[in-house]
Amino acid sequence: MATFRPTRRSVLAGMTASLAAPAVLRAQAAFAQGGPIKLGSLTPLTGVGGNYGPFMRDAIAGVIGAVNEAGGVLGREIVLVSEDTQTSPEAAVRAARKLIDVDGVAAIMGTWASSVTTAVAPLCWENQTMLFCVSGADSITLLPHRGFIARTQPNSKLQNDVATAFMVDQGATHLGWIGPQTPFAQGNIDNMTRIAGESGMEMDSLIYEADKSTYRSEVDTIMRAGPDFILLGGYTADTTVLLRDLWQAGYEGKLIGPAYAVNQTVLDALPADVLEGIFTWEPAPAIGSPAYANVQKVLGVETVDPYSAQCYDHANLAILSIAAGGEATGATIRDSLRTISQGEGTVVSSAVEGLPIIADGVNYDGASGPCDFNEIGDITGTQFLFKRIEDGAAVEFART
Repeated sequence: MATFRPTRRSVLAGMTASLAAPAVLRAQAAFAQGGPIKLGSLTPLTGVGGNYGPFMRDAIAGVIGAVNEAGGVLGREIVLVSEDTQTSPEAAVRAARKLIDVDGVAAIMGTWASSVTTAVAPLCWENQTMLFCVSGADSITLLPHRGFIARTQPNSKLQNDVATAFMVDQGATHLGWIGPQTPFAQGNIDNMTRIAGESGMEMDSLIYEADKSTYRSEVDTIMRAGPDFILLGGYTADTTVLLRDLWQAGYEGKLIGPAYAVNQTVLDALPADVLEGIFTWEPAPAIGSPAYANVQKVLGVETVDPYSAQCYDHANLAILSIAAGGEATGATIRDSLRTISQGEGTVVSSAVEGLPIIADGVNYDGASGPCDFNEIGDITGTQFLFKRIEDGAAVEFART
């Protein structure tokens, strides 16, 4: 666990011109006596999501540091308490209990794996703690969460719709799906089966046991079914093994996998010949937006991954909601969220930009795109980016 109070140097490194605070706020010499407002990050610093979690946490810390530099919110300092899910539901539950029971955070931000978010969610709604997640399983926002979940990641049905439509557009005639048991596995299979039926195509699927050293028997089974375009439904570790086995078995069809699974770790682990021609897809951040530029500066990177962009949005949404509602509670964040994210106020790209005019109304437009939520907490739309692996590198192929 780490409690983040970013230094002046790190804050200034993460600020852009649009984050510059008005002089009246910068001049505040001290925070109010009500004590700090605590917000929690619960990201995968280790485990299969460990490639993303540190950047996700740092994006949140950058927002909080900039707001503190500008005078805080409601005259109070914000403290970020960071915990590691270890990409494990059991570890995440322990960490969430600490964040809620010991630290008293108003919001938990950044849960990644769907199994982790599903495990943590009941603790949040039972304790009226707001939960912001980047998980895709449809089942998450169907839970009885009473408004205490906001998901900036497109749900798995929307993602699967987009990926399957891409497969069809690329000439697929017989669809396939292969992956481990996850909260979204059966939903993806059912959705692809429906689309295949409507398009007059065949569809075959196979759910395998995770964490095996080889999937050759599963590969032989799916290949006998004859799909000419297979969607990979797993995570990085099992996808690495699966791709090797598909190549060794001589599979000649097309492959597509989510970018979080077919990521740089996979590209580094496998020869270029094994990966050549594989497609990936991912929800795309709002490249070119002021908020995206803010995250680039905060993280010191040219390309921001979608989860870090979303976590930047989580922090801004939580802080602006607290300011709009006048209290640092999960219930206030829940009740004010749509007021500040999809209202008719002035469009802003950061909490620092929005806090001085919060009373007049703001409409937050984020690094992941417009943060508009439906009645169950799902984001209502985003862009998607498709890449194709060529000579061992992922190259942009199309945007939708």
